Amino acid sequence: MSDETRGQRFIALCMLGMLLFNYPILALFNVPGSLFGVPILYAYLFLAWAALIGLMALVAARDR
Repeated sequence: MSDETRGQRFIALCMLGMLLFNYPILALFNVPGSLFGVPILYAYLFLAWAALIGLMALVAARDR
C-alpha cells in the first residue's frame, strides 16, 4: 500500500472518529441503563475509542 493511500485511510479514520464523538451520535447513547454495570454512554465511548485504535493499528501495520 502506498503512503498516499495509507494517508487517505488515516484521514478517513479521523473523520469517522469526529463523527462518532460528535453530539448527534453521543445523544443516541445518553440513555438510562447500564451494560455490565457500566453506563451505556461510557461503554459506547470506550468501545468506539478502542475500535478506532484497532482500525488505526490495522492500517498502520498493513503491508509491512
